[in-house]
Amino acid sequence: MEVPVGFLANLWSFVSFLPFFSLLFLLGLLKAAIICPVVVGIIVTGNSAVVIGLWPAHSLWTYFCVARTKRLGLVLKIVVLVSLGVPAVLWPVVAVVGSLLGGIGYGFFAPLVTTFEAVGQNAADKCYHCFADGCLSIIKGSCIVVEDFADFCFHSYFSYMDELSEKMPSDEKPLDVKLSKLPGCLLVGLIGMLVDVPLITAVTLWKSPYMLFKGWKRLLEDLIGREGPFLETVCVPFAGLAILLWPLAVVGAVVGAIIASFFLGLYGGVVVHQEESLCMGFSYIISVVSLFDEYVNDLLYLREGSCMPRPRYRRNMSNSPDMEMLENNHYNELKNRGEGSSSKKLISENSRTLKWAIQQYRPMQAWDWLFKSCEANGRTLLHDGLITIKDIEECIVKSNCRTLGIKLPALSLLQCLLVSAKCDSTGLVIGDGVELTRSNVPRDRVFDWFIGPLLIIKDQLNKLQLEESEETCLRKLFMGCKKEKPEDWNDFGYTSGDSVRRAQLQAIIRRLQGIVASMSRIPTFHRRIRNLVKLLYIEAIQAGAPANHIGGILKPDIVARYHLEEGIEKIDMKIMQKGTEQMKMRM
Repeated sequence: MEVPVGFLANLWSFVSFLPFFSLLFLLGLLKAAIICPVVVGIIVTGNSAVVIGLWPAHSLWTYFCVARTKRLGLVLKIVVLVSLGVPAVLWPVVAVVGSLLGGIGYGFFAPLVTTFEAVGQNAADKCYHCFADGCLSIIKGSCIVVEDFADFCFHSYFSYMDELSEKMPSDEKPLDVKLSKLPGCLLVGLIGMLVDVPLITAVTLWKSPYMLFKGWKRLLEDLIGREGPFLETVCVPFAGLAILLWPLAVVGAVVGAIIASFFLGLYGGVVVHQEESLCMGFSYIISVVSLFDEYVNDLLYLREGSCMPRPRYRRNMSNSPDMEMLENNHYNELKNRGEGSSSKKLISENSRTLKWAIQQYRPMQAWDWLFKSCEANGRTLLHDGLITIKDIEECIVKSNCRTLGIKLPALSLLQCLLVSAKCDSTGLVIGDGVELTRSNVPRDRVFDWFIGPLLIIKDQLNKLQLEESEETCLRKLFMGCKKEKPEDWNDFGYTSGDSVRRAQLQAIIRRLQGIVASMSRIPTFHRRIRNLVKLLYIEAIQAGAPANHIGGILKPDIVARYHLEEGIEKIDMKIMQKGTEQMKMRM
């Protein structure tokens, strides 16, 4: 489309936009007013029931795991056990209040945003989608929020606690605090909160008008001039919505900074214990304000550095120039990825284009790829007999999903790494013509924790140069071998007799399964694995007998309709149980 040039063209573009935006905004507000109370009721009721119902089990199991763990020394264990009472009491209150605020935010803003998104759809009847989109889907989404939260409370939390109480490696020392340093740590932590919270809050409030007006100016320039992310017609309505909601983003940033200031102040106690010096702790209390001020200046493209003092708070800061250079290089790299160049200013330079933004993959896209890959691999393994109906029934009935919940995703990651290594890719090949690299990787810290080890494993596989026969046998080993020694692979007919090579591959397998075990703590993981298991269950029944042999429960058209991404979660568990009983009778 043509970008308006000149003052009159820009003015006409802005004036013609106002009624269009106003109608969409009023419609979105009306939908939000209707949907929001329903969403809030579902989220608050569901999450509160989960939290209150599991609160006794969570409290007792937390105390038990902390008392049992060998990872904490005696002094630190006593301190943690004494201080656990406060979060144990506050947890239900925090969860209920958080659910209320989250429900209000999701129930209000989601229908508002989907109303604007409907304009950009390639549908024939956009007017219908403006009214219909964001109603039933948001209510279903609120139910999914409760389901994922329940999964986190039932599975992820207990997994973290079980890991805490596991046996500690012999070469690892327990984490402990020196009793003589404990009073100094508590003193500096308390003083740090009393000093840093007001100062960081003052810095945040002082810089918040800059963030507000600079953001508004940028958005208005993009809207009137139709530049940057608002160059495309589909994105123009979001410009007005962003202008209206920008103050809320500023308020959220201010609140987040104030909350973070408590933890920044408390960290002074950690510095005292690490450096064994009260002076270093007090120096940190002063330095952290300067560090925060410099971070805000960089974020808002204000003057570099900070006028506040920054004394040394580490004894080994003689190497600080190199450390600071590395940190600055890392920060500039992130800034280059976000803005294209570290020299671009917030006001004077154009924004990223929409096409460039699309090239930046979101964590959810990579997450979707993983489960689509698991779906394809699951069907193949089911056909090859490496996944049996017994594995599926154990996951459904006994909730023992190690084969389908850990090994299958780990195998999918292994195949991705093998393909990436063969292609000499700098990143990960996750599809036809789709490559996840350092330049387009999602800018998410949690995602970086997973992508970094995978890139290292890919380089290791690249050096091993596996043959095709080894890759084929490795699939069987991945799904069936439960033994630990490299010699145990002889039962599976592994071609290579090099014990060192086998040990390296076994280490890679254990590493991948450990990564997937960490991924399984993400709330959406269990829900999507359940959907995958249901799909494989249908595939197994369809492959084992015609539909009329099981009472006509699962017709082929039903199987097609209940695809993994389009509502497989709607299959009734009663149908699953009935199918399981009939399958057992046939077997």
